[in-house]
Amino acid sequence: MMQIAVITGADRGLGFALTERLIREGWVVFAGQYMPEWPQLATLRDQAPERLHIIPLDVSSTESVQAAAQAVAQRTDHVDVLINNAGIISPAIQRPIREPQDYAEMQRLYDTNTLASLRMAEAFITLLDRGTTKRLCFVSSEAGSIERATRRSWFGYCMSKAALNMAVKLLFNDLRPDGYTFRLYHPGWMRTYMSGAKGNEADMEPEEAAAKALPFFIEPRADEDKLVMVDYIGSEWPW
Repeated sequence: MMQIAVITGADRGLGFALTERLIREGWVVFAGQYMPEWPQLATLRDQAPERLHIIPLDVSSTESVQAAAQAVAQRTDHVDVLINNAGIISPAIQRPIREPQDYAEMQRLYDTNTLASLRMAEAFITLLDRGTTKRLCFVSSEAGSIERATRRSWFGYCMSKAALNMAVKLLFNDLRPDGYTFRLYHPGWMRTYMSGAKGNEADMEPEEAAAKALPFFIEPRADEDKLVMVDYIGSEWPW
């Protein structure tokens, strides 16, 4: 049976790099596209039209997520791996508590960084039920670790990632008895466009990060009954 993955936030950055690498390894990928004006996905599809299918996807919209699931279901009867990669950040997150907070922006971060993964899991559960690995992958962050938190602000971002980690734990409790497997991952500091312009001061290019992330996402683990957050060097992070 053909191995099939769905990836959110595949336009650029880590999502695109994961898409590219999966296709090279023989997977069929349904890539969620939020920015049709960004050319990389279309170029890659021209190179591998049988293996890459682009689906319009705004993970902050329940209607868009449901439409994406229907589009995938028209082409395949199963999904093996769902990679919840889409995420956003905002300059407003750095405001300390003595400055006015942008709560609408915090809600936007929470909607995309947290609730989007639940939307995707709910919409794709029937297709995942028929997959071989039933694998749910989530790109989180060290910013979601409460025990190791050192920042004094970043409220919206850190809180959204901590809430994502809790959502994954609840999904794990519910779906692991049904044979689902889970990956919760901190990919490191990447040179991406999350802040609008490419952050060249970061540690890794997305292609480097994808090379570290993909084996964790698609290979089996010795103990699938233990949910852990793992980083790009293989270290486990506390909740």
